[in-house]
Amino acid sequence: MDFLPEEINTYVENHSQPEPELLQKLNRETWQKVLAPRMLSGHLQGRVLSMLSKLINPKYILEIGTYTGYSALCLAEGMQKEGELHTIDINEELHDFQRKYFDASGFGERIIQHTGNALEIIPKLSQTFDLVFIDADKNNYPKYLDIILPKLQSGSVILSDNVLWSGKVVEPVKKDDEDTKALLEYNTLLNNNPKLETVLLPIRDGLTVSRVK
Repeated sequence: MDFLPEEINTYVENHSQPEPELLQKLNRETWQKVLAPRMLSGHLQGRVLSMLSKLINPKYILEIGTYTGYSALCLAEGMQKEGELHTIDINEELHDFQRKYFDASGFGERIIQHTGNALEIIPKLSQTFDLVFIDADKNNYPKYLDIILPKLQSGSVILSDNVLWSGKVVEPVKKDDEDTKALLEYNTLLNNNPKLETVLLPIRDGLTVSRVK
């Protein structure tokens, strides 16, 4: 869901850096061949992720939720030359799709794919991460926060996607809507954690930036 009027969103995109050619191709192929293409970060959010990564200049990046690899490639643009990006997705059918674009990007050797349950994979990773992007199953966001905090240090940044959840976070919550309940809990956890400073940005479906103090 986009919260800005279409003409304003178009103006914003037209006055932001253009989408790189490889990402344009990835964008098109995702819409042509993959289910739920709106899950793709897309031009504007992708450039935001790229800019934040370049400002942070992380050595180690963790991404929870790869989808077709668009956001990983955006985040990799700011990664240090000797850095690594670890990206986790539960859908093994997208592995080869992701790898094709990773290898075409110039970051291929430094992007490590993990397939499976992120809650099981993350504890096995030995790195301390400078930047984390969470964009996976919403009902597990609070658990992801718990499991990544020990792997962060002062100055590390957590980016969290879909935190406005099509506006459902400000509407009456249906009894069976576990995703919205989890996101409400997660947004509160981020904002109230004394070890974090957080700002929620109304970009697309909501993007939170949280910095470890």
